[in-house]
Amino acid sequence: MAGFVAASFLRGIALVQIPTTLLAAIDSSIGGKTGINLPEGKNLVGAFYQPRLVITDVNLLESLPPRELKAALFEAIKYGLMADPELFDVISQTSAATAPLKGDHLIELIARCCQIKAEVVAADEREAGLRQVLNLGHTFGHALETITRYRRFKHGEAVGYGLILAARLAHELGLIESVEAHHIEAGVRSIGRLPSIADLDADAWLAAMRHDKKVRRDQLTFILPTRIGAVEIVTGVSDRLVKKTIRALLRPPPR
Repeated sequence: MAGFVAASFLRGIALVQIPTTLLAAIDSSIGGKTGINLPEGKNLVGAFYQPRLVITDVNLLESLPPRELKAALFEAIKYGLMADPELFDVISQTSAATAPLKGDHLIELIARCCQIKAEVVAADEREAGLRQVLNLGHTFGHALETITRYRRFKHGEAVGYGLILAARLAHELGLIESVEAHHIEAGVRSIGRLPSIADLDADAWLAAMRHDKKVRRDQLTFILPTRIGAVEIVTGVSDRLVKKTIRALLRPPPR
């Protein structure tokens, strides 16, 4: 919100980002996207506005409660899934509860995530094409936050579900092998337990996705993995298949 105010006041004033969460340090504080949420959807009002400086105090981040750290790891593993298999493996073996992120390990994680994002943003600052890959997991995730009124999930937790659904949808479309899709889901779930979604409705979830800012010509845009470390921008996916994928997650078959 501060970034959006800085972009709007006097048509732009100097902005310095000082992230106070790990998620902000690895994601929202860099790249120049600013915005606010509406009841209809996430980040529907905003601007591209680069900060003059980003200051990250690692000592401050170390004081965060485990849930905040865990939520950030779901966003961090996204970078591994889209561009860095080694990062994916490192994060999938890290638990915010049993192996707290501190010191050099925390610095290395922040630096690598920022490096990946900065390279993408430098190539496509205004999201004309390539930058869309940073939305991996977010088409599902933003809608999940919307239908729960931004109260149930940390942003990273919603992205965690989004990554799982992206892997499952990619498998349904034949973009990824079953073994790899299961590896992705296991890696995401290894970070920690996600809040329940058993009471949610697939139709409402899909309807919220229709407000996604990436919708073009009434078609949703998905960023889907083709393997760990590579993704593809996909459009033209049928609502039927999207709902089938969501329903399978909401109502898993009995064992």
